[in-house]
Amino acid sequence: MSLQDELSAVRRNLDELTRKVEQLERQAGSKRSADSRTAAPPDPSRMVTVPDTPYDSSLWTDSDDEGLGARDRHAP
Repeated sequence: MSLQDELSAVRRNLDELTRKVEQLERQAGSKRSADSRTAAPPDPSRMVTVPDTPYDSSLWTDSDDEGLGARDRHAP
């Protein structure tokens, strides 16, 4: 296969890829707009308020540092 033939094949493949990507973008856009029409707003009764005040440190007295193990032990 000559260089010119290879370049023509690359151009055809690139054009086909461009068409497929554009087709996928159109499909995704139409799906997104359909999903936005059917999406229900969040239910405020299911929302949980998280206070800004610090937690009581006694809650963590006997806990391990996650991923680090217990405080009074050393790694092997």
